[in-house]
Amino acid sequence: MVVRWARCLICAVLALAALPAAAAELRIGLAADVTSLDPHFLNVAPNNDAAWHIFDALVHVDANARLIPGLAVSWRAIDPTTWEFKLRRGVKFHDGSDFTATDVVFSLQRPATLAASPGPFTGFVKAIVSTKIIDPWTLRFKTAAPYAMLPYDLDSIFIVSKKAASGASTEDFDSGKAAIGTGPYKLVRFARGDRIELARNDAYWGWPKGKPAPWDKVTLRILPADTARIAALLAGDVDAIENIPTADLTRLKSNPNFRLEQKVSWRTLLLHMDQYREHPPHLTDKSGKPLAHNPFKDARVRLAISKAINRRAIVERVMEGNAIAAGNLVSPPVFGHVAALKAESYDPEAAKKLLAAAGYPDGFAVTLDAPNDRYVNDEQLAQAIAQMLARVGIQAKVETMPASVYFAKARAGEFSFALLGWGSFSGDLALRALVATPDAAKGYGAWNWGHYSNPQVDALLTRDFATLDDGKREAVAREAASLALKDVPVILLHHQLASWAMKNSLAYDARTDEYTFARDFRPR
Repeated sequence: MVVRWARCLICAVLALAALPAAAAELRIGLAADVTSLDPHFLNVAPNNDAAWHIFDALVHVDANARLIPGLAVSWRAIDPTTWEFKLRRGVKFHDGSDFTATDVVFSLQRPATLAASPGPFTGFVKAIVSTKIIDPWTLRFKTAAPYAMLPYDLDSIFIVSKKAASGASTEDFDSGKAAIGTGPYKLVRFARGDRIELARNDAYWGWPKGKPAPWDKVTLRILPADTARIAALLAGDVDAIENIPTADLTRLKSNPNFRLEQKVSWRTLLLHMDQYREHPPHLTDKSGKPLAHNPFKDARVRLAISKAINRRAIVERVMEGNAIAAGNLVSPPVFGHVAALKAESYDPEAAKKLLAAAGYPDGFAVTLDAPNDRYVNDEQLAQAIAQMLARVGIQAKVETMPASVYFAKARAGEFSFALLGWGSFSGDLALRALVATPDAAKGYGAWNWGHYSNPQVDALLTRDFATLDDGKREAVAREAASLALKDVPVILLHHQLASWAMKNSLAYDARTDEYTFARDFRPR
């Protein structure tokens, strides 16, 4: 009997040993909706964050937002208008096909074919006038004029498989049919509004020393509501979350079951003001009657609004210390930051005098639009600003909505006064996107919702982008920033701190660009 029992036990042990080990899974709670996995359809951070798991770019940035090699191992300007990129050899797409220069050319051309894109990537390739394939791993890009920013721009264009993506629609990417990249994970399933399921790409070229991350499976849960995201972490439904509400930071810090990671973000929160229409929507006198003129066109009004906002109170109360008052479009670590530019001082009496001098002694009424699930405490921030503006006579009605709705409305010109958070590698790129005169042909002003225009700033940017020496370019970038911000093209608020919370058994290298990459989580 004993022998028979022993034999059964041995058989059971052998049977268990023959079973595959349980797959290691990492579950991450995302703070914003991912609307598409087509990496060329909509240039917004949540979509790009998800795309980085599946796809890749020629150029990467490290945790401090500095350029490093990606699918390109090197790049150089071989003359003032020609850049040469050397591609990484031996890289495979998820379907096993080879990555070559042909896929790069196809990927750079594809954004221009997506006419219905609500947030196009075309600005990142506008400078390229011709492309020449030297061999399967060497490309040369010709620009019409010297252009220093091409390596930065090419970090923003994801490389797709020409074989898989030729003729593919955005829906084909969302279904997985065309979502064939060279990134660290393969798409298993995209359930819009709920989750993205991924499987590790063991052949990914970027695993450190050839050792893949420990996660066989990654699930990105879409949890825009702060309460739902925190609850999922506390309940163990996810292993890590991003974008921690400031009210929960202290609670999580004191809980031994969890860890926090924080870093000064490159994201600056700001307000756009309509400066191009004579009668923008939702801008009236206090009785609801149309104004004779658009007050936002007057720099005195813009400065008055800036002086009416108490940034110190926002940082201390709304953000609970997890932000830095902004006097620049980019935060202190970022290229082109101007140390001499300080946050506008809070002076409501001066604001009232400026409004009176501009012809608005009694103020006016306006709708302040903002997302309620995109930035840290975005709805609370909008409400606080409205209260501050009321003290100088500006009646601001706050309307908030999910980011998926908000950005479509913003791009359609439905807002007069609106909140935006923007992150950039450098001050000159932030200027190009946010305050340069909108010019689709040049790729300028793609996110300049207010249509601010200053020809002197545009000229400085043109000179800046033609300067290949980084030291000289930064000097021009700072000159352009100083000139533009003196005119108050936007209302700068603060640079937020990026934050992540996770189980105490995990670690994560916090990133200036706020991206949440599954590949960078590791067991402690």
